Amino acid sequence: MKEQLYTIPLNDAVNADDECPFCHIEQSIEQDLLDFVLGSGSSYMEADIRDMTDKAGFCRAHFKKMFDYGNTLGNAWILKTHYRRMIGEMQKQFSDFKPGKTSFKDKFRRTADSENAIGMWVREKEDSCYICRQYKDTYERYLDTFFYLFQQDDAFREKIRTGKGFCLPHFGDLCRRADRKLSDKDREAFYAMMLPLMEENMERLSEDVSWLVEKFDYRNKDADWKNSKDAIQRGMQKLKGGHPADPPYKMNK
Repeated sequence: MKEQLYTIPLNDAVNADDECPFCHIEQSIEQDLLDFVLGSGSSYMEADIRDMTDKAGFCRAHFKKMFDYGNTLGNAWILKTHYRRMIGEMQKQFSDFKPGKTSFKDKFRRTADSENAIGMWVREKEDSCYICRQYKDTYERYLDTFFYLFQQDDAFREKIRTGKGFCLPHFGDLCRRADRKLSDKDREAFYAMMLPLMEENMERLSEDVSWLVEKFDYRNKDADWKNSKDAIQRGMQKLKGGHPADPPYKMNK
């Protein structure tokens, strides 16, 4: 099947020999977004972009990645106007807030905190992130592209069948999407391929980690490492996603 512009990144991810093609996609999208937000294009100086970042803010994980990325001035500009918006919202929340009386029963209810207006506002801000939102929208399109290729492209489907599978979080997303995107017949073929593939590759990772442990036995000091030298980071990735051993992504100055 001839590649289209929107299928190239997913095919590249499948060809990358990663433990999970979608971890590869996730890393690529996230780095592109960091470049967009803080890179040499100076999008942080554009009023429309700053209006969006001021409104959405950033989660803790992406603030850390933005700090690691570098660009002190860019981060400072983003924080400067975001702080003004946050303070304005906070002042309105404080002005509207009236602490209610708590009954004896309320003190023992687990949901009592969720009913506090200020606590709910803070939680909403914690969950809001410009990069997460942009990533999610792009990721959703790649999930749809995956199923398009799975149905239409025999070569793509064969590469998936003979590949390393997926990390568990991304595999879960694929399963949820398969139930919505595929016909009964295609869904049956999807699971007939995917379930053995995931089991086989989970066993492979388990064996790599187990052999790494055995290599610390003095009796195996001269034995071949096999595929165990990077088993820790690959094993962690398979269970939770991401690339644990990767250094922080930094601005290309």
